[in-house]
Amino acid sequence: MSSETIIIIGFAIVLFVVFPKSIKIVPQRNAFIVERFGMYQATLLAGFHFILPFIDKVSYKHTLKEQAIDVASQICITQDNISVEVDGILYLQVVDAQKSSYGIDDYQFAATQIAQTTMRSIIGKMELDKTFEERDQINGTIVEAVDKASDPWGVKVTRYEVKNITPPQSIKDAMEKQMRATREKRAMIAESEGDRQAKINRADGDKQELIARSEGEKQKRINEAEGRAAEIERVAAATANGLRMIALAINEQGGAEAVKLRIAEQYLDQFGKLARQNNTMIVPAELSNVSAMIATATKIWDASKS
Repeated sequence: MSSETIIIIGFAIVLFVVFPKSIKIVPQRNAFIVERFGMYQATLLAGFHFILPFIDKVSYKHTLKEQAIDVASQICITQDNISVEVDGILYLQVVDAQKSSYGIDDYQFAATQIAQTTMRSIIGKMELDKTFEERDQINGTIVEAVDKASDPWGVKVTRYEVKNITPPQSIKDAMEKQMRATREKRAMIAESEGDRQAKINRADGDKQELIARSEGEKQKRINEAEGRAAEIERVAAATANGLRMIALAINEQGGAEAVKLRIAEQYLDQFGKLARQNNTMIVPAELSNVSAMIATATKIWDASKS
């Protein structure tokens, strides 16, 4: 075999075997850990890189994106000795690929274990009702505990979310009865409050009606009294005016004779009424003499003037 053939064969080996092993392309949001003879050499970030074939080796590959890890359900005992099944989701992100490679063997498994143990500890300090009310506090405590433990691993815990808190079926039935009783109690309270308010409104309406009615009656009586007073005043004024006119007429010429004649007429008229109303009556002797009757009426008039 000639030397030229050997060179060509060597070049082909380098081209098709050695050269591809020296090229490493790292995808976006990823990091590769390169070791040389089993020791850490470099961290390759996104892009095109060359390494020494057969000497350098990519030992670890990490994603730098945020990861959602399902935390398996577990049984926790509450402070009031009730077993509940709890699960959740842990969100974390690799911030230091070197620490993630050499700080711990499996950071995902370790983070979920810490999350579970912290969850059991927190639930054990709470009563069952509080576990449903204090989810934000539970999430925050777990994030703080796991993030503190995972700092040497080059991992940042962003958040934790409790998915389900499932009590036993007997507790569910008891809680359902309690909620039903609470709803019925609230309904009864609301109904009684409505009835109470309705009675208050009706009583207030009756009160306002009585006040309005009494005010109307009062105003009616005031108006009637004022009307009667005005009527009396007008009648009195008319009577006074009539008497004043009669007095003036009497003082005029022939006025006295007219009055005497009027008195005689009224005298005769009254006797006529007695005759129509009674079968028996006493008739004065002078009644047959009209002139005598007029004279009698005149005497009455003169006597009234004196």
